[in-house]
Amino acid sequence: MQTTGVCRAFREGVVVEALNPKTAAFFLAFIPQFVDPSANVAAQFIVLGLISVTINTSVDLIVTYWAGKARVGLIKRPSFIMNARQASGAVMCGLGATLLFARRAG
Repeated sequence: MQTTGVCRAFREGVVVEALNPKTAAFFLAFIPQFVDPSANVAAQFIVLGLISVTINTSVDLIVTYWAGKARVGLIKRPSFIMNARQASGAVMCGLGATLLFARRAG
């Protein structure tokens, strides 16, 4: 049962990322700098895209692994979680107040 949920979450993540216009904009703006127009452009785009996806996926897996480890440790400390939520709320309120009182140029 757990595996089904993981597979579904993975599938949904792939679809969301594949349809994300920011991803397409990144590839169209960044990768052409590294493409040699005298060689097969499509093949270079594919290789560079696969390298990028591999690196991004590796980093995501590492972060997910360590976040899971942190969750296991932090779930035993509800007071830490409460204090972290209050601190992050205070930071958000502070940022909101900063935006409220910021002067606009012009």
